[in-house]
Amino acid sequence: MTDDPLPAEHLSPLATLVDEVLAGVGYEVAAATDAIDDAVPGYGGLFDPATTPDELHHALESLLESGLTRPPISEPTSDTFVLYVDGSSRGNPGPAGAGAVIMDGAEDQLARLGRPVGSRTGNNTAEYVALQLGLAELLARYEPRRLEVRIDSMTVIRDIWGGNDPTEPGVETYSEAVTAALSRIPDHRYTHLADSDPNPADALATVGADIAAFGPG
Repeated sequence: MTDDPLPAEHLSPLATLVDEVLAGVGYEVAAATDAIDDAVPGYGGLFDPATTPDELHHALESLLESGLTRPPISEPTSDTFVLYVDGSSRGNPGPAGAGAVIMDGAEDQLARLGRPVGSRTGNNTAEYVALQLGLAELLARYEPRRLEVRIDSMTVIRDIWGGNDPTEPGVETYSEAVTAALSRIPDHRYTHLADSDPNPADALATVGADIAAFGPG
């Protein structure tokens, strides 16, 4: 994507460990959640109130030490793709998450991705991270020639496709990474989603925000 590291938003140690597990399974939310739930002792799980921070911390460290495997890559129908993205921030700024859903040209879901962004992060930053996440995994898994990005943030659209300078403080590196990724896709365009339009990435962004809200751990 870019030779420079992407900026690190503030996350608690516990949320950071969850994000490392997510990275180990290619940010596939279901795979990460299942692995964590299996590693937590008793009948608790990632979001179970009965799971203590210590139990979750030990389960996450055990998973990372044991090594994680990415799920098998689903086969697309062609080199045409659809990417839904969404960011979520509670409090704006507040706990924020990013979600992305990769579909093939037939609009069959190939990947459902999510991650925490930061514990004191704005919605626009979360939207940039969602787009960066979706593009990074799309390019890591496939060789797209045509892409439609479905997104509701006019701020990101005006920057990435409209050529405006980013207005959100601190997102320049995300913007550069997204622009570099899109340059590798010969034919790409966006569709602006209205608030009433369904967006399957929304729920994944919400999960990311839930993780970003985790305490110190």
